[in-house]
Amino acid sequence: MMTTEEDLTEQCISSETISTGGMLTLKCDQVRLPNGRSSQREYVVHPGASVVVALLPNGRVVLEKQYRYPLHQVFIELPAGKIDAAEAPLLTAQRELLEETGYSAQQWISLGQQHPCIGYSDEVIYMYLALDLTAGLHRRDEDESLEVFDLSLDDCLLLIEQGGISDGKTMLALLMAKSYLAQHPDVLPSN
Repeated sequence: MMTTEEDLTEQCISSETISTGGMLTLKCDQVRLPNGRSSQREYVVHPGASVVVALLPNGRVVLEKQYRYPLHQVFIELPAGKIDAAEAPLLTAQRELLEETGYSAQQWISLGQQHPCIGYSDEVIYMYLALDLTAGLHRRDEDESLEVFDLSLDDCLLLIEQGGISDGKTMLALLMAKSYLAQHPDVLPSN
């Protein structure tokens, strides 16, 4: 007999908010397991985010170096940011690309979505490919310090293999972009 999703689903009995911060909320729920027993689930409620693979006319990828406090380390990442209240994920992607890098794009392609922390968060990250870029001035927040640079997609993938890019959202979005571009080679201008 095949297991159905219903056979695996846990039902919320009660929910408690443990802590609320500026962006995240920590919850603790009591749940009824499929076998009838109960258990506890702690998780983070996250507003969601968008990440952008922005390709310059020469096919190079716009990247950022940014210090991430929780790991006390500088990471190479794609432009990304959290979704503001009542904001569509595509608008978030467009806003973050402009704010962080100064670039805007004429063409936007959805690369899907990812769930980076399914064991302890409800976060969803929407991935986009941005094409036909126009350079402008960035509009970073006062608390954002980053360096914008670009690399070829092949160099990005090599950095993933070598451990130079280890940010999960960046890794998956780059791999999804590579797959999309392999299936749609006409998207990039021929040089």
